[in-house]
Amino acid sequence: MGRICVFAGSSAGKDPSFVRVAAQLGAELARRGIGLVFGAGRVGLMGAMADAALGASGEVIGVIPRAMVEREWAHQDLSQLHVVADMHERKALMNQLADAFLALPGGIGTLEELFEVYTWAQLGFHHKPVALLDVHGYYGPLLSMLDAMVDAGFLGREARALLHCDDDASRLLDALSTALA
Repeated sequence: MGRICVFAGSSAGKDPSFVRVAAQLGAELARRGIGLVFGAGRVGLMGAMADAALGASGEVIGVIPRAMVEREWAHQDLSQLHVVADMHERKALMNQLADAFLALPGGIGTLEELFEVYTWAQLGFHHKPVALLDVHGYYGPLLSMLDAMVDAGFLGREARALLHCDDDASRLLDALSTALA
């Protein structure tokens, strides 16, 4: 796996372990020689993850809409910073740059980005693995909802199986590497 796109919160959340896990993930990506593609935020989980990857000499590529740069939300110390016109262009470029996708805890934007690439995988628009890093059960309710969708006949078992999930970053990265092989 050359690069992984990570969707993550632009805030830190209430539990300090969210930031700790984001930083551990960034450092682990750098240790494995896996480049990080992310939304270029300088704060929250995004910033902690990027700073840790950079601190471990990793490749960190940010993709951010111009309007967010103008609000001074962009991390300026990245390996590469791509400034794009809008969110649609952002997501398309992130998809192009990445070999896999992973979501850390985050808000509605994180979920929107996750579900778009998950939908694309279900439709066969790409064959890149998609995953959740389930920090302290954060994604438990979402996983229950997906299982309810299967039970109700709105999501096929094959499509449900496309979304990898683990509470351990190292195991999850191993699973994504295996899925790419």
